[in-house]
Amino acid sequence: MTRARFVLGSAVLGQRFEEVRERVINAQRECNQLKYEVRAMRERVRQAHPVKHNVFDLKHSPGGMVDAEFVVQTLVLGHAHNYPQLLDNVGNIALLQRLESVGLLPKGVGIAAADAYRILRQLQHRARLDETPTQVPLQNVLEQRDAIAAVWHLVFEG
Repeated sequence: MTRARFVLGSAVLGQRFEEVRERVINAQRECNQLKYEVRAMRERVRQAHPVKHNVFDLKHSPGGMVDAEFVVQTLVLGHAHNYPQLLDNVGNIALLQRLESVGLLPKGVGIAAADAYRILRQLQHRARLDETPTQVPLQNVLEQRDAIAAVWHLVFEG
């Protein structure tokens, strides 16, 4: 629901969609249970998308794009009821920045993760346009991997 978008239909239906989306996102949740469920979901995704040992998959490796996306979704679902600026469907980069600006991520951590996500996404887009693999040598993206791994650790293991 954090990424759901209304794309077709009447204005009335679009408004109703947004109301339901906001109500679902705003629902208060028990944060530890939410984190447990998201970690379990992340593990299922990880098992469905195995990564070769000697490469970094931009999307699926630990510290990759999926980890950043799960962090954003967890914090939005866990805290949007207190921070209405998290309701907007503005994308992961802007939401990581907003999560830092409202104090849900320490100063510098959300911005670093947002910058890392942006770079990984650019690399992914370039690979898709060039029809090349989205697996790269780890040494090429260590800084980005570490920034996303740090925010993952803060949210799920800290």
